[in-house]
Amino acid sequence: MVEESQRNFRSVYYEKVGFRGVEEKKSLEILLKDDRLDVEKLCTFSQRFPLPSMYRILVWKVLLGILPPHRESHALVMMYRKEQYQDILHALHVIQAIQDSTTKVNVHLHMYLLEAGKRSHSLTGPLDPEDEAFLAVTKAMEEMVDNDVDCYWLSRSFVSLLNTKYRDSLPQLPKVFEHYLSLEDSRLLSHLKVCSALSRLPYDLWFNRCFAGCLPESSLQRIWDKVISGSCKILVFLAVEILLTFKMKIMALNNAEAVREFLANIPQENTDAVVSKAVALWHKHCGTPVHSV
Repeated sequence: MVEESQRNFRSVYYEKVGFRGVEEKKSLEILLKDDRLDVEKLCTFSQRFPLPSMYRILVWKVLLGILPPHRESHALVMMYRKEQYQDILHALHVIQAIQDSTTKVNVHLHMYLLEAGKRSHSLTGPLDPEDEAFLAVTKAMEEMVDNDVDCYWLSRSFVSLLNTKYRDSLPQLPKVFEHYLSLEDSRLLSHLKVCSALSRLPYDLWFNRCFAGCLPESSLQRIWDKVISGSCKILVFLAVEILLTFKMKIMALNNAEAVREFLANIPQENTDAVVSKAVALWHKHCGTPVHSV
């Protein structure tokens, strides 16, 4: 009991002096010291807390299967990943699918298509929605990591997660969004229905691209922590919180296209606060996973 009281006192003290995540960071460091990383515990931690920036990419790689749970194998596996990246890159140059002038995000899309066994096509014309989603994700990922190899493997694995684990869930999210918006603000929902905007909201941007290109990457990565660790439902609560945050602006718009345009290009200030409120809303409706080290 005394130990628990001391822990609570430390937590309050840390929060007051601006070190809210000190104990959480220590808990994660303990998990990351295991010879065999416990993927389930890493998922639970990521669901409950924001990942410290210094460990985020490592945890993402493990949760997405880019790295195995065995810590001693990480360096060797990443060496193989780098070699595989170079091999695919070389193949694309040989078949003249890319040139030195091809942008990095387009190079990564060509690599993704080649690995998936799809025909690598010209990127000058209209793209498939799935290809658009990959480009949006890899463009955002490019801002989160410091090398091309990590960018490609994380983008590829993240999109693969969306297309496999969440394949059946993502199309249902607009209805789930409508349900939770009705619980949080039925008047706002009614306004969207009256001006015929509900069916024209930027669902593709929100749910298929996971807000890539909508939020600054520093805010976006906190949402992707939750998606990568097992919950695509966080996307719904972020969408709801965006509407609640900009309610006055949206209520003043009576045209469906104007509503869509505004929500597809929301102001970039204070997005960290919007994300924090979205996570709190998610925990409110879905509960908080129990974490144990």
